[in-house]
Amino acid sequence: MTIIASLLRNAQLPESPTERLDAELLLAAAIGKSRSYLHTWPERIVSSEDAQTYAGYLQRRRGGEPVAYILGQQGFWKIDLEVAPHTLIPRPDTELLVETALELQPALPAKVLDLGTGTGAIALALASERPAWQVTAVDRVEEAAALAERNRKRLGLANAEVRVSHWFDSLAAERFDLIVSNPPYIAAADPHLVAGDVRFEPSSALVAGADGLDDLRVIAAQAPGHLLPGGWLLLEHGYDQAAAVRALLVEQGFIEVASRTDLGGHERITLGRLPC
Repeated sequence: MTIIASLLRNAQLPESPTERLDAELLLAAAIGKSRSYLHTWPERIVSSEDAQTYAGYLQRRRGGEPVAYILGQQGFWKIDLEVAPHTLIPRPDTELLVETALELQPALPAKVLDLGTGTGAIALALASERPAWQVTAVDRVEEAAALAERNRKRLGLANAEVRVSHWFDSLAAERFDLIVSNPPYIAAADPHLVAGDVRFEPSSALVAGADGLDDLRVIAAQAPGHLLPGGWLLLEHGYDQAAAVRALLVEQGFIEVASRTDLGGHERITLGRLPC
């Protein structure tokens, strides 16, 4: 017989920066309970079947696999999302993009586009907060688009739709009041690509050429043709790319170009407005 407290105490995830949290999330999932249950009933006995499931989860985590992929889900903004290895894991830093979009665009009818949606995190967070918006989410990877659509259906967001498109390729002459994107922005030779959880995420959703700016250049260049006059473009980027992205937007004729910092004090997103 094994009790909850003992299983958590002996988790042994020394290479994880969030060792205790990881152990709690994995054990809670294995026994079908909440994390609060673990703290409320630390002396409860765990069945041998659940203990084996937990041991399997721990082994995968010791191998570096992200907890989100092990459990197949991740919280973002105020919603829970299904995740899979062919999509990026939604991160708290990206919530700044959602927060900024909500600040810039009034809660009135508007057309919004999320480029490279992955799990649908940004698009679905916006749709959940703004029922009057019509949010279109696109991704070039069919499996990612299918996953985002499953998340959309599960959340019951009728004001969002998911399509397959490589950036603007399948959008013809459609124009939007607001375009948001968290595109690939890591340089091909960046050493972080072979360390930590990122090792397990799809390189196509991370890497963008020698300097990490290839996809940001494409979006900045093509966005004016898909924005309504006065419309906004919001882009997430690397912590050291803000100046380069501001220059890209200015070069394409955007005004009111600025960057905003995340909780770590890094310039994480850059925005610009199409002149009226």
